[in-house]
Amino acid sequence: QVQLAESGGGLVQAGGSLRLSCAASGDTFDSYNAAWFRQAPGKEREFVAHISWSGGSINYQNYLEGRITISRDNAKNTVYLLLNSLKPEDTALYFCAASRLTTKSDFNVPSAYELWGQGTQVTVSS
Repeated sequence: QVQLAESGGGLVQAGGSLRLSCAASGDTFDSYNAAWFRQAPGKEREFVAHISWSGGSINYQNYLEGRITISRDNAKNTVYLLLNSLKPEDTALYFCAASRLTTKSDFNVPSAYELWGQGTQVTVSS
């Protein structure tokens, strides 16, 4: 059973950058599609980015595209999310998720993922 652990969050000023990491353990990770979601207080969990098991297919939330980059290193069992030009509205708990079963029609839906990490907090000050 794969377990996910996020890291790399923190407090950053507006305009700054952070790189989040999602490390998988317990089994090989290279057959899992992976995604990042985020959840701000009082709001629903929202899709941020998705990367297929091979890294050959990548999808971004439309209004975040241009400021974020998702990547993975299967040799290190790790998925990354680079956040640039951060804004206070990016403040949220960021979650990593993984699944072998996601498709082109549900990669942005939280319920499509059976594996989740505990989240890493990103706080952006103005």
